[in-house]
Amino acid sequence: MRRLGRSAGLMLVAVAVAVVLVVLGAASVLDQQYAGLAAVAILACGLLFHDPMSLPVLAMPAVVIVERFGAGGIDLTISDIVLFGAFWIALVFAPRPFSRPMRSMLWLNALYQVATIFTVIANPYQANTVEWFHAWVLISGALVVGWAVGRSGHARLGMTLFLAACGVLAVSTLVQWAGQVAAGNFGAVYPTWPFGMHKNFVGDVVAFAAVVAYARPSWMGWTKRWALPMFWLCTAAVVASQARQAMVGLAVALVILVLRPEPGRRHSKLILLAVAVAGVYVLTLVNDQLESGNEFNSAYQRLTWYEQALSVWNQNPAFGVGLRWWTAGRTDYEFQPPNAELEVLTSAGAVGLAGFLVMFAGMFVVLWRMDRRYGSLALALVASRLVQAQFDLFWVAIQSSVPFLLAGVCLGVQARHAAGPPTGRDLQDGTEDEALEDRAGPSEAAAAAGRDDEPAAPSRDERRAAEVRR
Repeated sequence: MRRLGRSAGLMLVAVAVAVVLVVLGAASVLDQQYAGLAAVAILACGLLFHDPMSLPVLAMPAVVIVERFGAGGIDLTISDIVLFGAFWIALVFAPRPFSRPMRSMLWLNALYQVATIFTVIANPYQANTVEWFHAWVLISGALVVGWAVGRSGHARLGMTLFLAACGVLAVSTLVQWAGQVAAGNFGAVYPTWPFGMHKNFVGDVVAFAAVVAYARPSWMGWTKRWALPMFWLCTAAVVASQARQAMVGLAVALVILVLRPEPGRRHSKLILLAVAVAGVYVLTLVNDQLESGNEFNSAYQRLTWYEQALSVWNQNPAFGVGLRWWTAGRTDYEFQPPNAELEVLTSAGAVGLAGFLVMFAGMFVVLWRMDRRYGSLALALVASRLVQAQFDLFWVAIQSSVPFLLAGVCLGVQARHAAGPPTGRDLQDGTEDEALEDRAGPSEAAAAAGRDDEPAAPSRDERRAAEVRR
């Protein structure tokens, strides 16, 4: 029955892709952008029939592309398009059932969506409705795509591709920073290659990559030889970007990883000294701006925006003035509040903010209760994003979706390993040592509690016996 349902789903997607190809082929005669889109669709169709899960895997590096696609009235980032397409593929073909932690994460996000539906009803305009669905895809859609990658056994490849993409952004940022310094410009970096990027975007995204590289979970199969250089490369890019919210978010994530390490793995607490230095540096920058008396610097501008955001909220304290009100001409202001809670408060009111806080509190509890081998990284990423958004925008497509995409991978890997002994694909992904540890490791209850008291490593005879059983 399951095979029949899978075949029916495959046929349905094939028909849909065929229709899209015909439409894009006809439209490409009129617009070259459609021709490129048609070529991508043809490639996606081929990959779909070869291995449906290859598309969510390829979405891992593509989600960092902030370049916008505009044609025929469409104005979306490449990241949005990739995530939306990968979500439907993952929804149809990803292994089922969802694990209990995964279901909890999805239900918590659904609770937030229910809390914000009131502002859609109270403020009927197109951008409000579109953004309601968009916000759902940014979190639940990203979780499902990440789950598909991790649960299908492609975690190492997907994470590696993501880190490689972020490595390119980090190198581009540092090269441009070196050129600026050589010219006597010590200001923030706004990279222009491979596409134009805001300093806050590149700082936030490479900070997530630095968190993954520093955590280096055993199931990812990376050694220190590769992980540590990637961590320092991305950290240097965060510093060069001068994105202060990215620095603070990275610092919080590192504290979580140091104080809550994966069983059997320790991180040097010397990194906490660097975290303290980064904290002092950020506080010094903010204090200098406040004491400068320049009302047009970023610190004073944020204080002004906070005050104006409260004025917007007072127009409708219960349900807010609508999602993306700053682009819809709903008020006299045209700024997106640079704080997560104020952004939700003005958009969805007190009801929406309550849903937002419950969603994040619940997610932290779910991720905290997971086995540390999977939950610590996911917790650090989600916490890092919330901290970033205390000083900057929250509902920004790529920055919002990436941490949940990576957390979804962690959830999928945990479910795959809990389903049974490792398969050939797991061993190819570098988890052979972890498989041996699982067979001779701590009890399931101890792992769930996150205790660090692991037994001694298996002896040579035990390893040989495990190889024979395999």
